[in-house]
Amino acid sequence: MGLRTRFTELVGIEHPVVQGGMMWVGRAELAAAVSNAGGLGILTALTQPTPDDLRREIDRCRTMTDKPFGVNLTILPSVSPPPYAEYRRAIIDSGVTIVETAGHRPQEHVEDFKAHGVTVIHKCTTVRHALSAERMGVDAISIDGYECAGHPGEDDIPGLILIPAAADKLTIPMIASGGFGDGRGLAAALALGAEGINMGTRFCATVEAPIHQRVKQFIVENDERGTNLIFRKFHNTGRVAKNSVSDRVVAISAREGAVFEDIRPLVSGAKGRVALETGDLDAGLVWAGQVQGLIHDIPTCADLVNRIVREAQDIIATRLAGMVADKVAA
Repeated sequence: MGLRTRFTELVGIEHPVVQGGMMWVGRAELAAAVSNAGGLGILTALTQPTPDDLRREIDRCRTMTDKPFGVNLTILPSVSPPPYAEYRRAIIDSGVTIVETAGHRPQEHVEDFKAHGVTVIHKCTTVRHALSAERMGVDAISIDGYECAGHPGEDDIPGLILIPAAADKLTIPMIASGGFGDGRGLAAALALGAEGINMGTRFCATVEAPIHQRVKQFIVENDERGTNLIFRKFHNTGRVAKNSVSDRVVAISAREGAVFEDIRPLVSGAKGRVALETGDLDAGLVWAGQVQGLIHDIPTCADLVNRIVREAQDIIATRLAGMVADKVAA
């Protein structure tokens, strides 16, 4: 028995499992491995230094898989923003048919992608923003709960509430993000009204993830308490793994009169990249979610996706179905 949903039909994949776009991690090796496993792999556009580098990475991914894959384009407010329009053009010109957007005011990008026949999945952290994106014309929503790595928003709504609340109001397919790492989570997401799951932290702890083995083992050894919330004081909350760097960021931010400049040297993306690539866990931030408490091994992407789907199928067809049968029999 397969798990076919509106989302798997929309993007042409076998299993309702998506690898989220992750800075420095969403490269061809990982995206291709997830797509080959029957899920949807995602390249991260801004991991590539230039739009031309992104074109080359898309081409490289195509040498590794003939299955559907997408590209993430995250739009963040900045004094000196990257050339988003040029990255968008690189995605379109390369013939990519699936894009995950996230971040600030994506309308210009969504309109251009849609005009070129690209399927757009927009990631957001609130029902109101999901409805806004639906009105904007996106094809699917990735709803991101408070448990997630990255930026969970400022409303602090966990997936158990956020997913069904969004499902009650959206008409387009929705996948669930934040806190997912096994078949129990997939079955729960489907029960709550989602059409699949999006996983970031869990895919970091796989053989194919292009990060240092010490970082993968760090995620395995952490539990569900192993995160810090940072930037809350500056209304840009982020959830990261608990390490010496994020502990210092929390401590400095708690000081009276603290401003962002006080922590800027600690939180640069370049330092986070050093941590991921060298395994020096004190070099920078490591972005990871509460799902660390459910991660106990470092499998291949194929083994992970197959295990998750198999577990979800067993829960739905056996455990839950058995409860209904027992109740009817009684």
